[in-house]
Amino acid sequence: MSSADTQVEPANTEQRFRRLTPFWQWVLTILSVSSVVFSAYQVFNLGRFTGYVPIENQYFYAIVALLLPTAFIVFPVSSKRGKEGMTWYDILLFLATGAICLVFVYYSIDMLDEGWEFSAPEKMQWLSLALVLLAIEGVRRTGGGVVTIIIVIFAVYPLVAGSMPGVLEGTSETLWDTVAYYALSTEALIGIPTRAFAGLVIGFLLFGVALQYTGGGQFFLNLAFSLLGYVRGGPAKVAIFASGLMGSMSGSVITNVLTTGALSIPAMKRIGFKPHVAGGVEACASTGGVLMPPIMGATAFIMAINLEVPYRDIVVAAVIPSVLYFFALFMQIDGYAAKNKLEGLPKVELPTVSQTLKDGWYYVAVFALLIYLLVFMQREAQAPFYATALLLIINQLHPKHRWNWERFVDFLLATGRLFAELAAILVGIGLIVGSLSYSGKIGTLAFELLQLAGNNVALLLILGALASFIMGIGVTVTVAYIILALTLAPALTDSGLSLMGVHMFMLYWGMLSYITPPVALGSFAAASLAQANPMRTGFESMKLGTIIYFVPFFFVLDPGLIMQGEPLHILTVFSCAILGVIVLSTSLQGYLYGVGDLTGMGVIQWPIRLALLIGALSFAMPGNDVVGLGNLDLFIIGLVLTGGAILLAVLARKLSPAN
Repeated sequence: MSSADTQVEPANTEQRFRRLTPFWQWVLTILSVSSVVFSAYQVFNLGRFTGYVPIENQYFYAIVALLLPTAFIVFPVSSKRGKEGMTWYDILLFLATGAICLVFVYYSIDMLDEGWEFSAPEKMQWLSLALVLLAIEGVRRTGGGVVTIIIVIFAVYPLVAGSMPGVLEGTSETLWDTVAYYALSTEALIGIPTRAFAGLVIGFLLFGVALQYTGGGQFFLNLAFSLLGYVRGGPAKVAIFASGLMGSMSGSVITNVLTTGALSIPAMKRIGFKPHVAGGVEACASTGGVLMPPIMGATAFIMAINLEVPYRDIVVAAVIPSVLYFFALFMQIDGYAAKNKLEGLPKVELPTVSQTLKDGWYYVAVFALLIYLLVFMQREAQAPFYATALLLIINQLHPKHRWNWERFVDFLLATGRLFAELAAILVGIGLIVGSLSYSGKIGTLAFELLQLAGNNVALLLILGALASFIMGIGVTVTVAYIILALTLAPALTDSGLSLMGVHMFMLYWGMLSYITPPVALGSFAAASLAQANPMRTGFESMKLGTIIYFVPFFFVLDPGLIMQGEPLHILTVFSCAILGVIVLSTSLQGYLYGVGDLTGMGVIQWPIRLALLIGALSFAMPGNDVVGLGNLDLFIIGLVLTGGAILLAVLARKLSPAN
């Protein structure tokens, strides 16, 4: 069997988790529920009623005390031992982590009053060392070896900075001072990643799991099938709609692929989509979902805290880029379906819109409430708790979807597993923040990057894109974003680019690894469901998601595409970008509306498609000093190239022997 025909087994997100006894299931449930309750206590400022208001670092240590130990419950010491129960060393690590964190909760006020991050008592130094090592082991179990190695390299750096060459040279610090800073300051283990998790992410993770377990994924799929299932290439357009909505809610590419893809991929294959194309469509749709407001995953919350702006600003900035991405995906799918004459599913097999909304109207109501609270009321921390409460109440009143006790327990366990995984990773990668903060290297690295690029903004952007992409291959998007936000972002913003645009640029390029080989985790997960070759699916994902490789350059060069600027300017650049997307999709798929299939024209198709490609980029590319041309110049170039390509295609069609 050739490599192109190789099939992989369907992916299963449960394989990484330990099989727990009822006792440890209850321990996990109690700790995760306690974290939700304490988070709500802090978010809603309930201390004004009880008289107890924890200071910030006390609250953060308490959340870490509740959730970091659960990493040793949920994840075994190695994936090969995933079905075994708790071992004695797992129990020891669980108890030690919880006990140390509770000590830090107890002494949290003393830490601030006496500046222990720089002059800690000896016992706290030992406990700090132990907590750092436990956090690293928690990351290893949850995030894998690559993330752990990167974190360890950063964590060790202050110890050896004096021996490093060139720009990396600094002042070496002692082990005890370093670990005390990591554990006791508010810049490392309880730094920006942990603060984002404790302050914002917990509520949205809870909402995402609740949506999944109340049947939200099935509702969005049914709604998409009822609206689009019967049109040309219907199931693929269903995948865009359903995966976009569900991905925005769940914030997870892989989870999105495995839930919505389980139904959309077989439907695509049924009407004639090749397996690798079906997998590519689902991978692109699921990846785009995480970049689509209103939730967008944990990294967006970290960005909001890092930029010290309301989360609403991140949501607003993400609207146009996500519209461009999904519109490009829609147009490519429509072109592919038209070229291959792929019709939709029979209407008689599809649910009706009225029946779908009758069964799941409350998902729309909950979604509307969430957007209202996020965008208009600006209650980003409280919004997911209100939305989750409304969702669960209506779900229990609805006889068709009402949970029994077993389903409720499954929901709590799924929440606990998700909390354990993300909390451990975010606490661990706080060491990266702490290392760069403690060593004072952030400003130095930014200066060196500017010097390397010779103050050339275009070169700096290319370096930034490559760095973001490479980081995204090896580690999670959150890790990649945090490192680049500390090192690369200052250099880009110092060169005059928009602060929001720069951070969105790094988020987008960090996400590209989900659909770009050699890693392409989203594509490979979709390939398992489509029973297609993973690498071929990855390259198809790249083709379908081509626009996402250009959009970050567009909005970082012109903030109008992230809703910054005058309304008329925003409308102008958005309209040009939409026109560019239409032409780009035509070029990539080789299908020109009004003319037909370009791929059957022989060699003449290539100059036509190349002219369309360059014309598309001319339409979409914003004009400025970096590009060297103005908006009008680029628009004229686009018109000339696109018009010439269309004219050549029409002539070639008329002169074709078939006509």
